[in-house]
Amino acid sequence: MFVEKFVRDILVNGNFEKMSSYFDGDNYIQHNPHIGDQLSGLVQAIEAWNKQGIILKYNKIHKVLGEGNFVLVISEGTLAGKHSSFYDLFRVENGKIAEHWDTIEEIPSKDQWKNNNGKF
Repeated sequence: MFVEKFVRDILVNGNFEKMSSYFDGDNYIQHNPHIGDQLSGLVQAIEAWNKQGIILKYNKIHKVLGEGNFVLVISEGTLAGKHSSFYDLFRVENGKIAEHWDTIEEIPSKDQWKNNNGKF
């Protein structure tokens, strides 16, 4: 699956040099208010975070759900050293990532959970 390969290749394994192969140049719309549109906006945001010591690291993909040209990837990892969940929704067009929405939430330590279900 194309989108799962992107998440695994780039976000889990950190092969950022391959990032441009997943996008149609700068034909990319980003819905995260902290990241600019276009592939160049995404690259700039990641570079700026790294300079500030804000490291985004995906460790595990839990689910991949797709319908039509939309794919949701549910993952966990860390953002700025905090255990976090990542829900990334991608729209694919002409075999490339065209649009992205996300929600990121810190996962509390297990002793603070109100249930035994966990996030995933």
